[in-house]
Amino acid sequence: MLKQEDKTICHLSIGTNNLPQAIKFYDKVLATLNIERVTNHEQAVAYGKGYPTFWLQIPFDQQPATIANGSHIGFMATNKEQVNDFYRVAIAAGASCNGKPGPRAEYGEPYYGCFVIDPEGHKIEASFWDMELAEKIYAKN
Repeated sequence: MLKQEDKTICHLSIGTNNLPQAIKFYDKVLATLNIERVTNHEQAVAYGKGYPTFWLQIPFDQQPATIANGSHIGFMATNKEQVNDFYRVAIAAGASCNGKPGPRAEYGEPYYGCFVIDPEGHKIEASFWDMELAEKIYAKN
């Protein structure tokens, strides 16, 4: 079991200019990965699997939220079907395609994932890493 001291990131947050719209989008999309909303505050909500690891919030300084060019958030899927569902639901909920579900040779043969841009411009990913395939491939090296 993963212990708290084994984690490298406690949580991350992204700003939003429309919290109700962001909640509606992420409630649908993250449900495909069995990630649920675990914390609700007036100006922020958090998602996770029992622990708040991904936050949506109105910026604390009350300035408009902006996106970070060159960064993205990757959510872990447990199989390829979850990746496909994440993509399908995200597109239906208003995201735009930034990479359809499939393998990416540049990430390694065990990788299967997709990329979308959420309605506010944040790049998000769902990916599955095939551990059995990885063990076969990388055990040879």
